[in-house]
Amino acid sequence: MISEFIKYKGISIHYTESGKGRALVFLHGFLENLEMWETLTSTIKPSYRIICIDLLGHGRTDSLAYVHTMDDMAEAVKAVLDHFKLRRYVIFGHSMGGYVSLALANKFPKSIIGLGLLNSTTSADSEEKKQNRTRAIAAVKKHRKSFIAESIKQLFWNENHKKLAIAINNIQNQALKTSIQGIIAALEGMKVRSDLKHVIANSKIKTLVATGTYDTVIDQEYLSQLKPYFNIEFHELKGGHMSHVENFTNLSYIINSFIENL
Repeated sequence: MISEFIKYKGISIHYTESGKGRALVFLHGFLENLEMWETLTSTIKPSYRIICIDLLGHGRTDSLAYVHTMDDMAEAVKAVLDHFKLRRYVIFGHSMGGYVSLALANKFPKSIIGLGLLNSTTSADSEEKKQNRTRAIAAVKKHRKSFIAESIKQLFWNENHKKLAIAINNIQNQALKTSIQGIIAALEGMKVRSDLKHVIANSKIKTLVATGTYDTVIDQEYLSQLKPYFNIEFHELKGGHMSHVENFTNLSYIINSFIENL
C-alpha cells in the first residue's frame, strides 16, 4: 500500500493506494480517517485498485477553511482522482463520506460506475439536526476530548457497547487526531448540505444503501423512501451507525457482491 500526499489549494491531501484494476474509492465519516477501511478493504480481491482518502480536516489532510462544505470535500477528492487520471470509478462513503460521495456524483455523474452509501443518507439536515450541530460546535470548543468520546460511543447500538469496548476505544483514539478546526468545519459543512435524493432516484448510477437497524444518526423513515427505486440495492444490518465494525462480516460480503455485479 502506498501512502502519499498531493498539494491542493495550498494544503496537503493524504491518500493511500493499492492494487490494480477497476478503481474503488473509499471515503470515511465524521471524526474518522482512512485507517477505518484497512480491515474491510483487505477482504476485497486484489484485482481492484483501492484508493482511500483523508477528507478535509481529517486524518493527515489539512483544513482548508472555517467551513468545509460537502462540495468542497468532493472537489478535494476529485483532485486526488484527477491526479491518477481516473475517468470512471466506484465510490463508497460512510456517513459524512456518503454525503461527499453524493456531492461528487451530483457534480460528475458520468464518472460514477457505482455508489455505496454506508450508514448515510441523501437527505439534508432537519432544523433539529442543524441545531444539534450548532450545540456540538460549542461542545467541541469547550472540551474536544469529551465531545469525541461521547460522540463515538453514541454511534454504536447500546447492546454493542460492552462487547465492542476495545474497538470503540480505538476509534475514539483515532478521532482524537482530528483538529478542532477540522471538526468545526465539517459540522458547519454538513449543516448546510442540500437534499440529493435526485442524484440516485431514477438515475443510471447503481447504488448500494446499507443501514443499521438501530442507527439513530440517520432518518430511517426518509431512507425507506429509496427502497422502491430499481437501481438501489438496500440492506438493513443489525446494529447502529458503525456497520463496518458492528456487522463487519455481512457488510464485507455485501460490498464484495455489489462490486462484482457492477
